[in-house]
Amino acid sequence: MTSGVLLRRIAARARSAIERSAACVNYSLFLVMALAVIATPASGQALPSGVTWQEKIEVAAGGGFQGPWRMNRSEYDYVDDPTVDINDAGFVGVAWVDQSRQDVFFQSFDPSGKKRLAEPVNVSRSPTVFSWLPRLRIAAGDASKVFILWQEIVFSGGSHGGEIFFARSSDGGKTFATPKNLSNSVNGDGKGRLTARYWDNGSLDLVMGPDGSLYAAWTEYDGALWFSRSTDLGDTFSDPLRVAGNNDVDPARGPSLAIGMAGAVYLAWTIGEDKAANIRVAKSIDHGRSFSEPRIAFESDGHADAPKIAVDGEGTVHLVYGESPAGPFERYHIRYHRSNDGGRTFEAPREISAPQSEQFKSAGYPALSLDGEDTLYIVWELFPGRRTYPRGLGFVHSNDRGTTFASPSVIPGSADTALGVNGSRQGLLMRKLAVNGAGAIAVVNSTFKKSEASHIWLFRGRPTGG
Repeated sequence: MTSGVLLRRIAARARSAIERSAACVNYSLFLVMALAVIATPASGQALPSGVTWQEKIEVAAGGGFQGPWRMNRSEYDYVDDPTVDINDAGFVGVAWVDQSRQDVFFQSFDPSGKKRLAEPVNVSRSPTVFSWLPRLRIAAGDASKVFILWQEIVFSGGSHGGEIFFARSSDGGKTFATPKNLSNSVNGDGKGRLTARYWDNGSLDLVMGPDGSLYAAWTEYDGALWFSRSTDLGDTFSDPLRVAGNNDVDPARGPSLAIGMAGAVYLAWTIGEDKAANIRVAKSIDHGRSFSEPRIAFESDGHADAPKIAVDGEGTVHLVYGESPAGPFERYHIRYHRSNDGGRTFEAPREISAPQSEQFKSAGYPALSLDGEDTLYIVWELFPGRRTYPRGLGFVHSNDRGTTFASPSVIPGSADTALGVNGSRQGLLMRKLAVNGAGAIAVVNSTFKKSEASHIWLFRGRPTGG
């Protein structure tokens, strides 16, 4: 941690302590303010959210064709499924999928936004098998170390195809080692079942601890939630540990990992086959060798989905997810709540997903990240209605560790209808947001315009104050 980040963290701690000593926070007033519709200003202008966004960068482009599903013989021609990470020096990595080539690709950018690689690098190198929905990690202090996890539609004899693959680079992404199959099962790994007929691919996650340990989690169509760890920078991984889920009851979906204090590992997920699904949280205090029994973060009658979890420097656990009061496939909003006792109990959740307007009536599939001052940043998909493709990205942040939130906004350029709808056409369980210790923000999105074109975009931003 740099001295500047350390000083900002100390100042933030002092400010937070003063705020917590106040009588109370008028949450009703906050919610009224948060529900205001925020107009999208031109690129480069400071938003009411206190963030200045730079001109978006085109990472990759492709066609606009998606033929009928014929397993690995399907005719697809588009780019999709981006994920992002940013290290402490401001180097950004983006991984995505080229469906015409059926492979995961990687590109890196320096702090000025210039591409570091002459051409995107093929990570998965399996052109006869679809590779989908990657997760990406770059070592915080060393941009040469890059780690990518993804799902391949391998048919191994089960009812659904899917295996979890991993590859690493030691030269900044110029080359990647031979991919490893971490799951080695027949159960359709990487699928997050919602109903018997509907699921999201990309039900997996990857995080890196401060000691360089890597932690991976994924679910399978048949319902189990699996976890594996590496203590040697991805050279080897432990045998998968079953954390939860079974074939008939509470099939796990949408896992999210976070690293806490003293090596604690947090794992959050939701479940399928339940119109009133609640978010589960389990904790490991032995670096992922075992996990506690799952706890329900908050019980409600609505359908809670796609959680993201993070832990700040004081040990507070932050949780965001989408919830639909009317059940699956209806209109969702984003809810946030936190735990001050290591995940044993959570405060009552609050809705943070405004704006809601004639253009955007639903919000789901959030991403969550924190900077070195424990400022929270949250991004989510914006939908014009229920059961439609998303059309933009919502954004909000909190400078006081989740006590209050700035006015939500639309990320400039993310809702350009001329470019088509948001991508992630195999599933929306993605990580599109990354923030480094200094507060540099990186967001990715894909767009798809039928019969015309598809794109991968990188958005970069910086906070400009409260």
